[in-house]
Amino acid sequence: METKAFQNRSLLRIFLSYFKPHWKLFSLDLSCSLAVCLIDLAFPMVTRAALYELLPDKRYESFFLLMGAMVVCYLLRSVLQFVIAYWGHTFGIRVEADIRRDLFAHLQTLSFRYYDNNRTGQLMSRLTSDLFEITELAHHGPEDLFTSILTVLGAMVILFTIQWKLALVLCLTFPVCLSLVILRRRRMGRASKMVKQRTAGINADIESSLSGFRTSKAFANEPMEFEKFNHSNERFKISKREFHWEMGVFHASMEFFTSILHVVVITVGGYLIMKGQMDYRDIITFSLYVASFVNPIRKMATLSEMLANGFAGLNRFDEIMRTEPDIQDLPGAEALKSVRGEIRLEHVDFSYKEELPVLKDVSLDIRAGETIAVVGPSGGGKTTLCQLIPRFYEITGGSIYVDDKDIRQVTQHSLRANIGIVQQDVFLFADTVLENIRYGRPDATMEEVVEAAKRAEIYDDIMEMPEGFDTYVGERGILLSGGQKQRISIARIFLKNPPILILDEATSALDSITEAKIQRAFDELAKGRTTLIIAHRLSTIHAANRIVLIADGEIREQGSREELLKQNGVFAQLYRTQNLVEGQF
Repeated sequence: METKAFQNRSLLRIFLSYFKPHWKLFSLDLSCSLAVCLIDLAFPMVTRAALYELLPDKRYESFFLLMGAMVVCYLLRSVLQFVIAYWGHTFGIRVEADIRRDLFAHLQTLSFRYYDNNRTGQLMSRLTSDLFEITELAHHGPEDLFTSILTVLGAMVILFTIQWKLALVLCLTFPVCLSLVILRRRRMGRASKMVKQRTAGINADIESSLSGFRTSKAFANEPMEFEKFNHSNERFKISKREFHWEMGVFHASMEFFTSILHVVVITVGGYLIMKGQMDYRDIITFSLYVASFVNPIRKMATLSEMLANGFAGLNRFDEIMRTEPDIQDLPGAEALKSVRGEIRLEHVDFSYKEELPVLKDVSLDIRAGETIAVVGPSGGGKTTLCQLIPRFYEITGGSIYVDDKDIRQVTQHSLRANIGIVQQDVFLFADTVLENIRYGRPDATMEEVVEAAKRAEIYDDIMEMPEGFDTYVGERGILLSGGQKQRISIARIFLKNPPILILDEATSALDSITEAKIQRAFDELAKGRTTLIIAHRLSTIHAANRIVLIADGEIREQGSREELLKQNGVFAQLYRTQNLVEGQF
């Protein structure tokens, strides 16, 4: 379902749309519930018939046959309850899984900017705990509503045929109950939404603390982390207490109402017996039906709590699904094919926040196959510039072209498929070495993976690992050294073999000997390809055809190393400073 559909539809309609692919299971669930409901409605009538006709007329054989038939019906009811419990919950789980699938797929469409502004733990909470209640809501919601309405209406129709005056008294009490359910449900819904928000906050705090536990241990700040967690946990306890208060008031009110119904039956029924308008057998039948009348009301109470929890999660799901990706393919966007690697930036402006420009009027022509080194002081905009070329962020002014095609006019997938990026912050998935390298091209053969590992100077290290290519690397590659992680990420790029390379301090985690080996491999890979090297260490840019110096969001200098040294500007100052520092060691 597209984002526009979520924006234009009600939450209930969105929820019900997930029932359609599983309508057979849903129909089976409701059919079984209907059969159970009819059996429950039949028993009081069977009892009344036995008391009025079979036992007074001494038709004992018919009486026992009728009771035997009821035993068979209740055996059937047990089978039906199994179907409802198993297949009904299976239906609910499938609905939940479909919702989670769509949510994850939508999260994949959102840009870097969205993830910059939202904590990972909050998003994880929306993918997991927020959707747990939907299984119960999808299964029990329609089923309980259907059976409750059918049971109440069926019981009232039968009771009106027995004694309309007493039935009318019971009927008039139902709107009171319904009003109570609606009122308390709204209050529970607000409290449940608050609980889910606090739960998401706790998840975000836990995710942050667990991700940074090495830092907290290094600074001996475990007590501070515990205090931060305890603060969030206390807020959660308060919100949960408020929810349980609302739930307690709700259930207490419902218990009083449902219990008082029996008193009403005995009181009004007793009065009618005194008047000769009713006998004891009818009041017994009424009492049995009141029991069946009370059960749906109890279900409605549970359903109200379920709705409060389920729709609180659905609201948070819908909130994300209504979020438009700020970077989208334009209608009719074409795939970028046969890329030569020519890149052109024309008067590019960019800012993360409107009042803080990061790049200002940047223009740059990069020829196909040219190697460009992007250098400059920290915070000058080097990495940002290279993140705009794959369109990770949308420029706020100007244009960027790849092979004379505006990157906004081509599909994001085809653009990024032709760009290989080795980032400064290496990320490895919690999987094997093989799968982390193969991530560069999932359909690659084992021979191609081995060749990429050799070119990245990581093959020998892999062969010394306990399981070779099947070695598990741990969370974010924690079981590997920094250099090994970096070289595995470089192997991905060798495997992807793209026409455009962006190397964001790609050798920053390597020792000097390994760096030299990798640099030779990069020099080989860069032949015939457009390469942008973001570098702080000027020793890594010896192969660059041209150096571009960015400072304060502007291109201040560009040219060969010799040309920039002759200019005696910012680059020359950086060059002399680094040579001076390195000369001290």
